Formats: sequence, C-alpha cells, structure tokens
Amino acid sequence: QLRIVESGGGLVQAGGSLRLSCTVTGVTLNQYSTGWIRRAPGRGREGVACFSTSDNGPYYADSVKGRFTISRDNAKSTVYLQMNRVDPEDEGVYYCAAGFLPNTSGEEMCRVTGHFGSWGQGTQVTVSS
Repeated sequence: QLRIVESGGGLVQAGGSLRLSCTVTGVTLNQYSTGWIRRAPGRGREGVACFSTSDNGPYYADSVKGRFTISRDNAKSTVYLQMNRVDPEDEGVYYCAAGFLPNTSGEEMCRVTGHFGSWGQGTQVTVSS
C-alpha cells in the first residue's frame, strides 16, 4: 500500500531557504510520477514541481522556476523540494503526491493535479516578511 509522509515545513524568512522531504513507501519510487503541490490561502491547488517517468527532467511552474528544485533519491524512496529565495507568495500547505501514469508528462501532472492518485497529509510553510 502506497503511503506518503512529508516533513520539513515551518517558518522561514522571506529570501531564505527551506527543504521539504517526502518519503514514499509501499511502491518502487522510480516507477511513479511524483510532485509537490501547494495550496495557498484563498487559492486553489498549484502544482509547483513534478517528475514524470516519461520525461528527461522535472517540470516547474513559472512561479517557482529558478528558485525551487525538486529531486529524488530512489534508494531512500524520498522526494525533496529545495526552496530558495522564498517569497511571501510561497506561503501555503505543501503536499507531496504520487501517481502511476507512465505516459503522462511532468507538465501535465503539475497542471492537472488530479492525476495524482496518492497524497500526503501536507506540511505548512509560513513565510515572514
């Protein structure tokens, strides 16, 4: 049974850095698309960074491109989101998600977050300005 547990959220000063971690158990991680999706206060879900098994590299939303980096350690079955130059607009609950859709691009996974079938409980990121 696939299970996802996020960690690493907390309070960060604007301009600072934070790293989120997500452990995925019960499946072979490199066979699954994975991503980080956030929900900001008063806004809908936004896929910010996604890996797909069909792509050569990750997809990033324009809002985080150049500041956030998604990476994956298959041996540890863990997905990371390194957040640099954090902005108050980045505040929200960050969810790690996984889905088995081998022929779907990372961009599609991020744009249509409903493609992800399994979600973690979310971790809060609060940005102080």
